[in-house]
Amino acid sequence: MSPPTSETQPRVEHAKWFADEVHPHEAALRGYVRGSFPAVRDVDDVVQESFLRIWRARAAAPIQSARGFLFRIARNLALDLVRREKISPLTAVTDLAALPVVEDKADAAESACANQELMLLAEAIDALPARCREIVILRKLRGVPQKEIAAQLGLSEQTVQVQVLRGVKRCEAFLRQHGVQR
Repeated sequence: MSPPTSETQPRVEHAKWFADEVHPHEAALRGYVRGSFPAVRDVDDVVQESFLRIWRARAAAPIQSARGFLFRIARNLALDLVRREKISPLTAVTDLAALPVVEDKADAAESACANQELMLLAEAIDALPARCREIVILRKLRGVPQKEIAAQLGLSEQTVQVQVLRGVKRCEAFLRQHGVQR
């Protein structure tokens, strides 16, 4: 493997920062969300969204306390979910045994692989050219409509579509190079 170039150095440092400063807090973060917000049904979603948001925030500016910032993000996300649940609650099922549901809970190895794949995807997105990365994040991660992205960035819808396609293909190639097969 060749040494990092000056172009890839910030991405490598960003990934190392995430692995060293953020990811070690995953178990504590899960416990915090589970204990402080028992109404939140999907703790995994809150944790993953917190990771994604701190990744984006760190890409934009340095973060003094990764742990504090991560927990604040998770707290805000959990509060938003609780508020939404109050507005639009789901009805509880009284007899769970009667439901035709099979539990598909990942074991520790699957969870570790998923986390590793998430880190690689973040590196793949980070490796995209700036404009392409911005468009892919807006379209694929934030769900902004293509037309809105085009208007916001002063581009044609066709250009946005082409950049999304190129970005996704580059991310897929990056993941394949790093052993992720789907």
